[in-house]
Amino acid sequence: MDIREIADFADYFVMCTGTSDRMLQGLANDLMKNIRKEKQIHGRVEGAAEDGWILIDFGDVIVHLFSPDRRKYYRLEDLWGKGKILLRLQ
Repeated sequence: MDIREIADFADYFVMCTGTSDRMLQGLANDLMKNIRKEKQIHGRVEGAAEDGWILIDFGDVIVHLFSPDRRKYYRLEDLWGKGKILLRLQ
């Protein structure tokens, strides 16, 4: 989601749903490893898989990894509805 026009703290949100704690943690670990390797960027991690929401802040890009119930509860796409969705995969 492109949020450049509505926020000054980041340019993009990436939102992803993982179906289990193990999947959420695996997504976070793999993302951190690959971004560090490919772009030499170290993200800051907040939250935990067992809480249903992991946020990884890469500066201009913030990644939200949700459990299905947390994604439905927080509805960030609705909250940031003025942002432009660039790609939706299901």
